[in-house]
Amino acid sequence: MTELAAVKAALKTQAVETPSWAYGNSGTRFKVFAQAGVPRNPFEKLDDAAQVHAYTGVAPTVALHIPWDKVDGSNGYAELAKYAQDRGVKLGTINSNTFQDDDYKLGSVCHADPAVRRKALDHLLECVDIMDATGSKDLKLWFADGTNYPGQDDIRERQDRLAEALAAVYERLGDDQRMLLEYKFFEPAFYTTDVPDWGTAYAHCLKLGSKAQVVVDTGHHAPGTNIEFIVATLLREGKLGGFDFNSRFYADDDLMVGAADPFQLFRIMYEVIRGGGFTPDVAFMLDQCHNIEAKIPAIIRSVMNVQEATAKALLVDREALGAAQRGGDVLEANAVLMDAYNTDVRPLLREVREEMGLDADPMGAYRRSGWASKIAEERVGGEQAGWGA
Repeated sequence: MTELAAVKAALKTQAVETPSWAYGNSGTRFKVFAQAGVPRNPFEKLDDAAQVHAYTGVAPTVALHIPWDKVDGSNGYAELAKYAQDRGVKLGTINSNTFQDDDYKLGSVCHADPAVRRKALDHLLECVDIMDATGSKDLKLWFADGTNYPGQDDIRERQDRLAEALAAVYERLGDDQRMLLEYKFFEPAFYTTDVPDWGTAYAHCLKLGSKAQVVVDTGHHAPGTNIEFIVATLLREGKLGGFDFNSRFYADDDLMVGAADPFQLFRIMYEVIRGGGFTPDVAFMLDQCHNIEAKIPAIIRSVMNVQEATAKALLVDREALGAAQRGGDVLEANAVLMDAYNTDVRPLLREVREEMGLDADPMGAYRRSGWASKIAEERVGGEQAGWGA
């Protein structure tokens, strides 16, 4: 197999999970700008997700967010899973939500009140029940817990409460299920955040066991943070469970992945490939808030951006790079990386799509499909909100 053939083969195996909430109305803390034709329920979100997969060929699963995607009935989630399968996609990661109820103003699993902690834990265990019903393998946990002022609560005790809740959820997981712990250095808490960095997440996951892994949200870091170092370290320790891909300029902007710093995305993907993380064991998920751009095209563009960064990372001449590194040739080592990054991989990806039986131009194919006009006409009223609602 030639090197180029190997790159093509790898690209055909790529899978990027899309988030259900990115298909619905979303915005900032200031305003949600509603769009015509957005999904009104989880089933319509799956209809839109199926469009993304149909034109990209690499978006086979859809993450759910509970309770945003809650369905009624004893067999509701099994029916939702069947609905997804009938449309050529599957249900993926289950995301919990312990940050929108009034009870969680001072925290959820880290709250000083045992009753609030119990409520939050019950929700997390409910999410595992939903995993059982949908066949989902991953539970993603992000906690908005933290404090705004020194002395507001006991920092150490909050870590103890967090550990207790995580242990209870871990114990509930099935043998083939995982919990993915996400971190964020600030917001909505401003003085302390209870899971503020990869080290805190790693420490908790390490204590829990092999079914607990760390999620790297590319927007959840302070400016200047070397995210690829974090990725390399977590891979080295066997604790990288997945990504929430998005872009940021200033804070947690949740822009389309690769929009703000495509070079960073390339560097991250190189470390993933270098560290053996280009496998189903590392989940590549989008986590984005499309506020002013059209939903489905924005998600297609993000998927394509991940593909382009991956293709460039696969093209790095690792033999030449290793030789330059061992020889201490700083300029040559950097040039090897830059040669791969500066390669126009769009023709290669067009070939890959055609070999997969897809249109070479996913964005153009979607626009020509008429789906946007169809849903704008059919989905009138009752539009469901997501982030920023």
